[in-house]
Amino acid sequence: MGKIELDNIIFSLQKTGGISIVWANLIRTLMNTGTDFRCLEYGCPENIHRTQLNIPQNNIIEKSDNGLILKRYLSPKTSTDTPTIFHSSYYRTVKSPLVKNVTTVHDFTYEYFTNGPRAWIHKWQKFKAIRHSDKIVCISENTRKDLLKFLPEISPPKVSVIYNGVSEDYHPISLVKSKLSDFLMFVGARGGYKNFDFAVEIAAQSKKKLLICGAPLNDAETKLLASRLGNSGFISHIRPSNKELNEYYNSVFALIYPSSYEGFGIPVLEAQRAGCPVLALNASSIPEIIGSDYPMLNQMSTADAIKILHRFDQSSFREDIIRHGIENANQYSWDKMGKEYIKLYNSMI
Repeated sequence: MGKIELDNIIFSLQKTGGISIVWANLIRTLMNTGTDFRCLEYGCPENIHRTQLNIPQNNIIEKSDNGLILKRYLSPKTSTDTPTIFHSSYYRTVKSPLVKNVTTVHDFTYEYFTNGPRAWIHKWQKFKAIRHSDKIVCISENTRKDLLKFLPEISPPKVSVIYNGVSEDYHPISLVKSKLSDFLMFVGARGGYKNFDFAVEIAAQSKKKLLICGAPLNDAETKLLASRLGNSGFISHIRPSNKELNEYYNSVFALIYPSSYEGFGIPVLEAQRAGCPVLALNASSIPEIIGSDYPMLNQMSTADAIKILHRFDQSSFREDIIRHGIENANQYSWDKMGKEYIKLYNSMI
């Protein structure tokens, strides 16, 4: 096959994040399978997931990070005299008759929930990359549906679905009796459509405590938690490691994930793989990812949420739902995702 060039610009745009996790695991699979590839890199990225990759220096095409604030929106310059597949980590394409472009679309949160100049620029860049790509990958069928809704002119056969994976760091472990057994757990971003306020209300009305993992709490969140749960009714852990997260998933009563929109929903699979029941909203990609016949909230109702939590408290049902979750999560892996991308690359040249 021809050459593969990966645009690692996401590592210079964020220190951590879902797209960085996906991209790092794609590169890891390419290296593990002996696939020949080159990476464009800008400066010395401090991204957490990039620092965990040992990419051979011969595989890196170094670019200056001067003017990155503008370069991130421009087509990168690449000189090639052979057929090349160019796959950017964040919505860039190359203009060349010898290059075929691949774009991965993760979600449409900007299109649904953000307004103003920031949203306009993001939409312009994303839609431009999609329109100039030979193949487009969506991370779920729901994201594919959204893409064809916002860009109906795109030919459906150009759009493939390749699911994200879930780390093997998450698994059931034997623990002594946990002090977190009466805790619900909330993971990740908390703004807007993530419905953090609703999660707090579920904890309050179910008489459970709440473990929050992610960015530091802001003043408004701390005030809300204190008023609804009391100062001893919640714990915040700032950006725990995978090992720590796995221990939490193994310790708490359930993960609560009431997000109204997700492109995929990796925390759902992390929790399931660790043997933790998940209380999620039946919306966007979640019913597709969580597995068939899994109990979900069909509306934002604390009464309905408490009913499901009561079912999680019944030992036989809890055992069944844990087993069902592990079986579902085991269908997803980063290795499987990476090999599907390699298969896609091979089909293009």
